[in-house]
Amino acid sequence: MPSSATPLLAAATNIDPNPNKGIGDTLTTSDNAVLAHTGPAGTIADVASSTQSDHISIYVVRRGDTLSEIADMFGVSANTIIWANNMSSAKDFHVGDTLIILPVSGTEHTVVKGDTLKSLAKRYNADAGEIAQFNGLDTAGALAVGTSIIIPGGEVTPKAPVSKPSSKKRSGKIYEPYLGGGGASFPGYYVDPIPGALVTQGTHGWNAVDLAAPRGTPIHAAADGVVIISRGTGAWDGGYGNYVVITHDNGSQTLYSHMTRTAVSSGQSVSSGDVIGYVGSTGLSTGAHLHFEVRGAANPLRACVVGSTNCTAQ
Repeated sequence: MPSSATPLLAAATNIDPNPNKGIGDTLTTSDNAVLAHTGPAGTIADVASSTQSDHISIYVVRRGDTLSEIADMFGVSANTIIWANNMSSAKDFHVGDTLIILPVSGTEHTVVKGDTLKSLAKRYNADAGEIAQFNGLDTAGALAVGTSIIIPGGEVTPKAPVSKPSSKKRSGKIYEPYLGGGGASFPGYYVDPIPGALVTQGTHGWNAVDLAAPRGTPIHAAADGVVIISRGTGAWDGGYGNYVVITHDNGSQTLYSHMTRTAVSSGQSVSSGDVIGYVGSTGLSTGAHLHFEVRGAANPLRACVVGSTNCTAQ
């Protein structure tokens, strides 16, 4: 977008808009599920050589684009793009629109007799609580046969699914497993986005740590960079709620989520320590805190002790 480290993505110019670049066919099922390949940081011609596969991407819609082609380009399901951009349908986008492409996917399921949140979570390797929250369901209620339910993060493969550790709740806090991400360490490059905050969860999710602080506490940019995403709608967006993503000149991205409100705009340059938003509890959150992710580099707060308030960025 506004940085050479994160160029604005453009549609493929090949005669064949979906050339086979060696990444294999996208897997589909009758439930409209798609097994996600991790999203690239370039056009479809760059997919095979992309090395920053955990990065969030942006894409400007060009004339002739279809949602399915864009989804194929980034290796996610069409529904994933719909959810992340608050689209009402697959046709709800226009030339010039900027789409946010998260490196996660999901699926849709039509309820049949005997389905429960627990059974669907097991079937799609997902989390029952997230399914309930996304669809506005009562965790103790029965599912209506024939209705369609979105499964955030749901996966379908032709093989038996491999079990992953599921999220667990302890004392009202959601504890997530580590899903991946990370990279090289950059000592001294990042600063603590909320100095003095309470570390409530170590490395988890996509290379994130959680920092608890009172609602409204300022959140600071961890390093110089350019804002590529600033979402203040309180939308699902993979559970992030109100969030900001900044791209940095070392090739990494930092993500700050669950804000009560953002304080920057997409395309804005920021300096290390600038206020970019305020602590909140939007999205999938059980209390006021910052979910701080680093994509493409080691999280500078990875060594902080859970329960401490004297964390030092490495």
